[in-house]
Amino acid sequence: MELNTIYNENCLETMKLMNDNFIDMVITSPPYDDLRDYNGYKFPFEKIANELYRILKIGGVIIWVVGDKTENGSETLTSFKQAIYFKEIGFNVHDTMLYYKNNPMPTTGNRYHQHFEYMFVFSKNTPKTFNPITEITKYQGLANMKNRGKEGSLDYKKVERTTEKKVGNVFSYSIGGGISTKDKIAYKHPAIFPEKLVADQINTWSNKGDLIYDPFMGSGTNLFCN
Repeated sequence: MELNTIYNENCLETMKLMNDNFIDMVITSPPYDDLRDYNGYKFPFEKIANELYRILKIGGVIIWVVGDKTENGSETLTSFKQAIYFKEIGFNVHDTMLYYKNNPMPTTGNRYHQHFEYMFVFSKNTPKTFNPITEITKYQGLANMKNRGKEGSLDYKKVERTTEKKVGNVFSYSIGGGISTKDKIAYKHPAIFPEKLVADQINTWSNKGDLIYDPFMGSGTNLFCN
């Protein structure tokens, strides 16, 4: 198959062209819970998940951005059902991160506004790459760190604090026209996520020259950031 190419076809057909252990990283947001009308296309989740496991390299990761709709007064929990299935077929649930929207669309009813979606990190064994995003910390020098044991006791130990620390696993982004993307054509897609989200995750879990795949393509955000 040709690399750096858009295949306008069922992703199961595209993945058939790939050898085992072919892809370094996957980042995508599937068409979960029929929240959008994708011209009648279906989403055979289990088949796609199994193919992703086959084509992903040992140490590769999948960033799976997903949420749940509310139906008959209850959230569907599709996100967790999918995470459990990924684990059942051999993936590690390496992390459960949040994509937090600073300015979500207001919602009605007796619930608070929905501000986030899940970003699951599924890994095929231990991730081979981790380039953490860091932030400045105001603490330096030696500090007493407290760890509570299983029996409830506190264990104090000296650790060296540095000037930087890893950020947390909640990633906040503003969304909307001219913010999620400056590409007017891409923004016409009904379910775009921010280019910055994709860039942050690609930079974290892959290195230059790695092969990154989006089985659903969407607005093409991954192409802009890869």
